[in-house]
Amino acid sequence: MASFAATVGAWAAAVPVALEIVFKESAQELVSQLDQLLADEVYDRPAIPGYKRTGFLRASLMASTTAMPTLSRENPGAPVPTDLGDVILVINGADLGDTLYLGYTANYAAYVHYGAQGRAPRPWVTMVAQRWVMIVEAKAAEVKARLGL
Repeated sequence: MASFAATVGAWAAAVPVALEIVFKESAQELVSQLDQLLADEVYDRPAIPGYKRTGFLRASLMASTTAMPTLSRENPGAPVPTDLGDVILVINGADLGDTLYLGYTANYAAYVHYGAQGRAPRPWVTMVAQRWVMIVEAKAAEVKARLGL
């Protein structure tokens, strides 16, 4: 049985740009699913009493090709609009073979993800990361159909 990478690589080799398209579109889909699951798991649930929702955690997602973003930014306490444009620009600027680092910079992201102070964990990052192979397979099938391969 061929490996997942070999299967995707075999047909992508026929069209050199196909592998890059699959990489970038898969990464963009991963970001989309991270954002949606965070919204579902945190923002669409009742707020914790006394906690002011600002959208900062959602807006703190960053992308890099050089280093993992760190949990270093404090919530400004005012509404922060979610704009994934910079994340998508990093993905689109990445070269095939680059390591793409995606991470939240809100200093409390780990507390939300793993749970803290008796609050239930909301492991949206782990849940979406576990979908990576399925995301790539789906994007590969879409690209294959789109390019007539």
